[in-house]
Formats: sequence, structure tokens, C-alpha cells
Amino acid sequence: MFTLTTGMDLTLNRHRFRAMGTDVELLVESRDADSTLAVAEAEFHRLEALLTRFRPESELSRLNAAGRLAAGPDLLRVVELALAARERTGGRFDINVHDALLAAGYDRSFELLSPDNERPVEPASATRGRVEIADGVITLHGGAQIDLGGIGKGYAAERAAELLALAGPCLVNAGGDVATRGGSWPVGVETADGALTLELAGAALATSGRDRRRWRHGGRELHHLIDPRTGAPAETDLLRVTVVAPDAMEAEVAAKSLFLAGADTARAEADAAGIAAVLTTESRTVLAGGLA
Repeated sequence: MFTLTTGMDLTLNRHRFRAMGTDVELLVESRDADSTLAVAEAEFHRLEALLTRFRPESELSRLNAAGRLAAGPDLLRVVELALAARERTGGRFDINVHDALLAAGYDRSFELLSPDNERPVEPASATRGRVEIADGVITLHGGAQIDLGGIGKGYAAERAAELLALAGPCLVNAGGDVATRGGSWPVGVETADGALTLELAGAALATSGRDRRRWRHGGRELHHLIDPRTGAPAETDLLRVTVVAPDAMEAEVAAKSLFLAGADTARAEADAAGIAAVLTTESRTVLAGGLA
């Protein structure tokens, strides 16, 4: 941990660590926040232990193995949010992509992936089965297997922000999933035209793109954003999409959905719904949903 003075007897406390396969940064304006920062970090690690697919003992892995589980409150809440998001996006956002990720070679935490795995890529197919929740029990029907990647990270960012807010205005950045409480926070967004600064006040931000989590598998370059309609890494003219939303889970959902839509449809949908979005292709940047 280290601190930077911001004036007015307040101190910007900063803490960095690794969790959920990414770099996490916590910022909080407070005179003394060491204990709160430690609690927020512990919450990230606690949720990772529950929601990751990379640990066989996690609650998520036990659900995928058994096909049915009386879930704890965190897993239950994240899956509930994900199922609602699937309906809201017409199936573009779907957590039932576990097997598709394995088929594409994403079978371990990203930092452990071989940069050039020459094993053949398994044939992709549209997601199968369905996920159901009833009386606190999650059931996977018809071979469904789930991955909570982005929405789980957004959920952890929001939970950490709730805890940090007890000490003062705060920002949580979990590998690009940003949650805030109080204050006004300038956040830089990379675009085709250079850096763009967005001011977050009581809002969140998330980015989905095909330019960061990439690897080679069977002689092909692949990425982690699966199109549920095909079961393969999405083919789109967008490089990345950044969305501002009330919370990090909603931002994650909207960014993934718009990314799969492609630039023209994504701009039209964001404008119609008032979703503040930065759409970046290989060569241009489009602002939508009132940002323009």
C-alpha cells in the first residue's frame, strides 16, 4: 500500500494486488484506511474462491460437476443477475459458455495459458442446455456448464466498493471493471484516436474487447469473448467496447452485448437505450448514448 496526499486533510490511499486473474487497484479518500483496504482485498479473494472455474473446490466448479447445487448467497445472486441479463440481451450475454471456452483452449487461468498451443481447436457449437433457479437451488439442464468471468469480476468490484465506502469516497478497478462510491473520478479510456477521459460520479465502467485476452490455439489466434450463437470466439468489426452504467455488472453485460452486435448495430442500440458507450474499431472511435 502507499498513499498520496490530495489536500484538505484527506489522503488518497492506494492498494494493488492480484485476484481473479487480473490486477486490482483500490483507491479511497480517507485519513486512515489500511484496515478497510485489507477487508476489501479479502472480499475479492473470498469471492474468487467461490466463483472461479479454475479451482475444482470452488462453489461454481462443484455446481458444474454436480449439475445441481443449493447455492450460497453470492453464487445465487450472480447467477440470478446473469440469467436476467440473458433475457434482457436476447441471449447475447450468456454464462453458459464454459465448454466453448474450453474448446477454444481457455482451460486454465489466463496467465498460465501457453502463448502458442498447437493442439487442434475442438469444433464449436452453439450453447446447449439451460440454467434454472428454484428455491435457492441452481440446476443445469441439458449439459449446460457455466462461466462467471466478467460478471463475477463486476460483482466483486461492487462488493469491494461497498466496503471501501465505509471509509470514504472510493474507486475499485478490477482489470478495467470500475466501481465507484462518492466523489468524482476521471478514468482514461483507450481508443483508436488516443486516450479519452470519462468522469465517473456514482457510476461504473466496464470494457469488453478482443485485443487483450488473446492466445494461439491450433494455429489460430483466438480470444475469450464467446458468441453463444456459434460457441466460438466472436467475429465482429469492433475491437473493444467501453460502457458507463449504474453498476459494474450492468456495464459488463452491456459491453459484451454491444461488442457482439457489431459497430453499426451497437451504436444504434446504445443511442436508442441511452447507454453511454465508446465503440472502438481497428481504425475509428464512435461515441454513443449521449457521449457524442
